[in-house]
Amino acid sequence: MKKTILIAALLLGGFMFQNAQAQVHVDVRFNVGTQPVWGPVGYDYVDYYYMPDIDVFYNVPRHQYIYLQSGHWIFASSLPSRYHNYDINRGYKVVVNEPTPYRNAAVYRTKYAGYRNNHGQEIIRNSHDSRYWENKNHPEHNKWKANQNNNGNGHGNGNGHKN
Repeated sequence: MKKTILIAALLLGGFMFQNAQAQVHVDVRFNVGTQPVWGPVGYDYVDYYYMPDIDVFYNVPRHQYIYLQSGHWIFASSLPSRYHNYDINRGYKVVVNEPTPYRNAAVYRTKYAGYRNNHGQEIIRNSHDSRYWENKNHPEHNKWKANQNNNGNGHGNGNGHKN
C-alpha cells in the first residue's frame, strides 16, 4: 500500500512538473542592431529612451522623437530647431521599456531630474563591445560585416555574443 501511494505521488509530481514546464514562456528580445549609436551601452532591447536634459522621448523601433509642442505630443524623425544646441551624444538617456511612456511624462521628469547635465554615460558609438558593431552606423560595422562573411552563415559574430 505504501509503495502504491509513493508511486502515485511520484507520478503525480512528475506530471505536475511537466505541466509547469510546458507553461513557461521566455520572452527574449533583441534590437541591439537597430538602437541608435548615440544610445547607451548595456541593453539588448530598448523600446524608448527618455532624455531628461530636453524632456524628450525617443521610440527606438520607430526611430521617432516624441516631444511636447503647444500641449500636444509630436512624433517626428528629427528634433525641432529649438534643440539645435543639444548634443545628443553627450546627453543622458534613460531606457524605458513600457508602452507609451510619454503619457506618464511627469513621472519621468520627476524621477530623472537628477540626470540633467550628466555626461558620463557611454554610448554605443564609442563602445568596443563587438555586439554593437552590427549597427550599420557604428564605426566598427565593417569589421562585423567581414566577420559575418567569414562565418559564411550570417549568424553570430564569432565571438560568443548573440546578435
